[in-house]
This record gives sequence, C-alpha cells and structure tokens, in this order.
Amino acid sequence: MKPRVVITEDAVREVLDGFATGGLVRKFAPPPETAPAPDTDDEWTGHSPADQARLVNAVVERFCSRFVPGGTVVYIGDAEDKFLHLEAEYLRSLGVTVPAPTKMPDVVVHDTRRNWLLLIEAVTSAGPVDGKRRKELKELFSGCKAGLVFVTAFASRTVMRSFLGSISWETEVWIADEPDHMMHFDGGRFLGPDPDVATPGLSDAFFVKRFAHWL
Repeated sequence: MKPRVVITEDAVREVLDGFATGGLVRKFAPPPETAPAPDTDDEWTGHSPADQARLVNAVVERFCSRFVPGGTVVYIGDAEDKFLHLEAEYLRSLGVTVPAPTKMPDVVVHDTRRNWLLLIEAVTSAGPVDGKRRKELKELFSGCKAGLVFVTAFASRTVMRSFLGSISWETEVWIADEPDHMMHFDGGRFLGPDPDVATPGLSDAFFVKRFAHWL
C-alpha cells in the first residue's frame, strides 16, 4: 500500500511529481513560463485534451486545498482511461472494489475528517454527473464505508453552460477559474452526502445537527 497523500500545498506538488513519468508531470503541471495556469475564459477554453489535464490538476491543487483540506487523494485517472494514480488498498479499506478505469470518476478524494468520499468528474467536452452517472457511481461505490459526494468540475462558466440542463440534483459543481465558490444543486445540504449515499448507521438528523452551519 502506498503512503497516504495529505493535501497541503507542498504535498500536492510532491504528489504531482510522483504521478507518472516526467512527461506526464509536465502535462499536469507545466512550467509557468511556458504554460501558465489559465484563470479566464480567454486563456482557458476547457475543450482541448491539454485542458482536461490542466483541469484535473486544478481539482487537486485548488479544489482540494479549499474544500477538502487534509484529505487523501486515492485515485486520479487520465484522458486515456488509465490509472494514473491509484491507492487500491486504501480504497479496499473503505469497502470499495476498484472497477475498470473506464468506470471510475476522474478524481477520488477521501475527506478523512468527515469520512466523505468525493467522486469528482473533470469535464471538458463530456461526462458531467448527470442522473445516469450519479446512479452508476452510487452503484459502483455501494459498499463504501464513507458517505459519497458527487462533484462536477468545469474550467469556466462558459463550459458549464453547455451542461446545465443535464447536471443531476444532489450534486455539487465547482469552477476552476472561480475556485473559492461552489454550487449545490438542490438537496438538503451543501457539500455532503445525501441520505441515500450517507455513511451507514448515521441518520439524516445527525447530519442536520452536525452540519447545520453549512445549510
């Protein structure tokens, strides 16, 4: 079993350096002077294969540091449906049998403090968490001992607009060029497992009491 990946700014950079070969690392974290991280729609269209890699990078560096501090990155996939980073034993310890890479979300992060497993789809041209995908992920991770949280990540609002009609209720949406904010699509709480995918044994009343300040 590989060591846990604790999400701090320094740890993220260390993890990115160890994901794969030097070429893949440069793909995920290109030197600033040659490929600066885009922050506007003009710089980042969100539709090219390179943008998919940049978006996954942004999820790990920006989203996780803000919304899952101290969490553990247990899976990252790439555009060719391969296991770029996989903590298989860690997932098994959570009761998850790792499916084929084509079935996995782009990024999986365990929020150890709240025992939530965040299933994140980094969307450039297809693949948001719509109703069908939410159901599929719920079934794939049905044995998980952690509560499930479904997140769709976009590069910008411009990209998101194309998918607004298909995003499932009871999911979250995060936009990379506005990293401090998140949108919750209905449901009883913001960024947390809904009753149908909550940690077994914990009632909805527990979540309302425990996380009332988030509602």
